[in-house]
Amino acid sequence: MKKFILVLVILVSNQFVTAQNEAYIPEKKTQKAFGEIDFMSINLPKLDPNMGFTGIHYNLFLNDWSYAGVGIYGAVSGNKGGFFTLGVNAGIKKYLSDKIFVDAGIHFGGGGGAAAPDGGGAFILPHVNLGYNFENFSVTSGWSYVNFFDGGEIKSHQLNFGLEFPLDFEYTDYESLERELNIYDLKESDWNTEASKLSVMLHVNTLKIKGDTKDTNGNKYNGETIGLAGFEVASYLDKNWFGFVKVDGAFKGIKSGYMDVFLGAGYQLSFNKNRTNILAKFGVGAGGGGGVDTKGGFLIYPDISIEQKIFEDLYLSVNKGFVMSPDSHFLTSSFGVGIKYYTHKNGIISDDIIFSEGKLKGLEFIIKQDMYFNAKRDTNPTENLHQISLQINLDIAKNFYLAGQTSFANFGNAGAYAEGIVGLGVKTNPIFNQTTTFFTQVLGGAAGGGNISTGEGLIIKPSLGAEYKLINGLSLRTALGYVKADGGELSSLFVNLGIKYNFSFLKMN
Repeated sequence: MKKFILVLVILVSNQFVTAQNEAYIPEKKTQKAFGEIDFMSINLPKLDPNMGFTGIHYNLFLNDWSYAGVGIYGAVSGNKGGFFTLGVNAGIKKYLSDKIFVDAGIHFGGGGGAAAPDGGGAFILPHVNLGYNFENFSVTSGWSYVNFFDGGEIKSHQLNFGLEFPLDFEYTDYESLERELNIYDLKESDWNTEASKLSVMLHVNTLKIKGDTKDTNGNKYNGETIGLAGFEVASYLDKNWFGFVKVDGAFKGIKSGYMDVFLGAGYQLSFNKNRTNILAKFGVGAGGGGGVDTKGGFLIYPDISIEQKIFEDLYLSVNKGFVMSPDSHFLTSSFGVGIKYYTHKNGIISDDIIFSEGKLKGLEFIIKQDMYFNAKRDTNPTENLHQISLQINLDIAKNFYLAGQTSFANFGNAGAYAEGIVGLGVKTNPIFNQTTTFFTQVLGGAAGGGNISTGEGLIIKPSLGAEYKLINGLSLRTALGYVKADGGELSSLFVNLGIKYNFSFLKMN
């Protein structure tokens, strides 16, 4: 009898431990998604030449035939350099055969700039395209229509051309945030795959204006320096090659409103036991605003950076390069410093690193609509300002997060106004049956355009708010806050309401 009881206890204990171990490894899931780069030539009113308008989009498949996501557009030809927009996408894809599909959707957003007749900035951009699948990408083309309907004069039918490529990602539920996972347990799970490398950098840059660069009134600059703040995200294709997206906005040096966005590739050389990196990068993109004449807005960005490890996954980065138009009509020498965070994610196999453990980190994407009460203008009458915003949060601990946000005006007679800000936030654990979370955050950075009184562009934006969980991964989010410009008259209370999408990814150490 004693032996029987002993065997029973051992079996029950073993089942309990096994169940605990199985429950300890969260399920690895895959979200189907795709990226898109598209282009169209928009007919502007009066005597302005057509504006070449190019966009970068990221869309999640909601099911087998529908998708939703976000996109940012910028002018790259014509005479509206500095014209930018941000918006949300929604559409359907229906395959007519294995290779051919129809794509019908709509983009809604806000933005403007470059003295364009954009009104309040709100616009719609529906499309109907025919697409063809190749092995690793798709091409699309078809009809599109753009209408800046909030007092704007831009209304145009045109052809559009696009390039799509799959960008699926792996994740697990957000509720697994900060869970530590043993490497030996991970080897017996679906996470036993090759890890992918990602970096995120917050930086400040200076653009020293050179050559015969002029402002939009035809006046030549005299060596002015534009101070920029922004971020860069890079995804590694292998040990050395990577692709990156870089976004910056001006906060001092000239009148507020300058912004640039680059998409590019680079090569990294590591030495000193991977503690020191040298990177060569080249990007193409769009830029302008703040009275700077970049013609159509198309810019190139060659750059060399050196990085030194300062703590675990954190590196100090110093870069030197150029931001310029191909014909040097706009020419600047760039110099900057930044803090870069590297991570290997969603796998435990690497050619150059031996991992000892994993931890699940959280990532949040928030689309929201802001309203600034009585937003002061430089010359126009004071009125409320509305803007569409995209905020991305990276959880650095269970109750603390880093935040980056970009926003573009869409109502309120300030179509060219935009923000690019970063900061820190603190949040509570979920309460009320795990449905409600409270948070507070302080963001700051560059803002300007649209006749909003932001001086040279530096703003600070504290807020507090709450989130309510609708389903796993999706929550309602609202906040109340205050925005203040340094050197400008903008000093307003604001409220916002939005939707948050969140998940966890496996970070290896």
